[in-house]
Amino acid sequence: YMTNSPTLIVMIGLPARGKTYMSKKLTRYLNWIGVPTKVFNLGVYRREAVKSYKSYDFFRHDNKEAMEIRKRCALVALEDVKAYLLEECGQIAVFDATNTTRERRDLILNFAKENAFKVFFVESVCDDPEVIAANILEVKVSSPDYPERHRENVMDDFLKRIECYKVTYQPLDPDAYDKDLSFIKVINVGQRFLVNRVQDYIQSKIVYYLMNIHVQPRTIYLCRHGESEYNLVGKIGGDSGLSPRGKQFSQALRKFIEEQEIVDLKVWTSQLKRTIQTAESLGVLYEQWKILNEIDAGVCEEMTYAEIEAKYPDEFAMRDQEKYLYRYPGGESYQDLVQRLEPVIMELERQGNVLVISHQAVMRCLLAYFLDKSADELPYLRCPLHTILKLTPVAYGCKVETITLNVEAVNTHRDKPSLSSLPSSQSPVRTRRNSFTPRASADTVKRPRHHSVGSKPLDLLGPFPSLE
Repeated sequence: YMTNSPTLIVMIGLPARGKTYMSKKLTRYLNWIGVPTKVFNLGVYRREAVKSYKSYDFFRHDNKEAMEIRKRCALVALEDVKAYLLEECGQIAVFDATNTTRERRDLILNFAKENAFKVFFVESVCDDPEVIAANILEVKVSSPDYPERHRENVMDDFLKRIECYKVTYQPLDPDAYDKDLSFIKVINVGQRFLVNRVQDYIQSKIVYYLMNIHVQPRTIYLCRHGESEYNLVGKIGGDSGLSPRGKQFSQALRKFIEEQEIVDLKVWTSQLKRTIQTAESLGVLYEQWKILNEIDAGVCEEMTYAEIEAKYPDEFAMRDQEKYLYRYPGGESYQDLVQRLEPVIMELERQGNVLVISHQAVMRCLLAYFLDKSADELPYLRCPLHTILKLTPVAYGCKVETITLNVEAVNTHRDKPSLSSLPSSQSPVRTRRNSFTPRASADTVKRPRHHSVGSKPLDLLGPFPSLE
């Protein structure tokens, strides 16, 4: 997906309303579908400017020195947004801050207008005290603002911080002041939504995604089918049945699921024989999804890798060169597969407990979404046969447990080839590449900011005021 012009997503809402949760999930999703996206969390900038947080007094609206620091931090963050969207090939920036006043939002709108960025606001509104308290205890207690503090003290200080913001909070007004803005209001963690003036395709995808996610506790189980007859002989694709060990795994899977005593578990399979046979042994209802079918290997279906290398040496080398983008002749690439699986991700986000019995390439794509893996990492994620991955969504990510059911199976994993093993005269993969390569949301290496606090161009405004 390519956006017509860079988009700035602006979060709005009081503290502990799930803004950072939504920012991170949305960024992970957009990167997964191929739209380079990055979060700019204002709290990170504020902690760089003010090394030690003392109390909620910093957020009082009558604390002029602190208010100046907070405004300067916002300007610094927006300069980094500008650099990302104009110089680093970013397409969407998520500005994760409270942005609760019209003055701050007007400043952002003027900044976006000057740089020809589209703006989409996401306001999180929540008045459920139980949800707010749970969010504070789950996320804020471990915040860098509260090192080694007692839970009760954290709760008390943070609730007072929220009260400081309430004094000046001006919610989006869809009937008058903000009627011409593009935004979505998410009310009480998705119980209700208000959508206003969606401008383009990518904004409609953002709205659709936010309307599908929820925060209820649940577990997602991912596994491949049992070992198949084609797995035994090293053939890819096809529609073979289970081997004897594959049937043994299906029985072990049934025992495992029964022992877990999972409430309202849904089971999904592909429409290929090997996943259906695996699910049949469970003795429960299951749904067949055609879009969960294995990657289409085109002319290479039902061949071994040795046969492919002998018959199509150029194709074999091209796939090793850039596996995510390579498309089998008459078949699919991993990038095609990600786009095919997007409805599965949407439905998984809506659901409670689900077991997905699929295939190696499909499982890699799903796992890459939940673990925020890049396009380079995705095709080499390890998804062995007869192994279950238990995914439990947590505050800002996903906890993964690997469960092996002790049924032997062949190893179908191929490691990423070293650069030295690739032919130097190889024709480029770009002859059949698609559109854009996504990246993981989080940088694995911390890079210096384009405009860190106190550096040019913002030091022209003078030094930060002292809080002493």
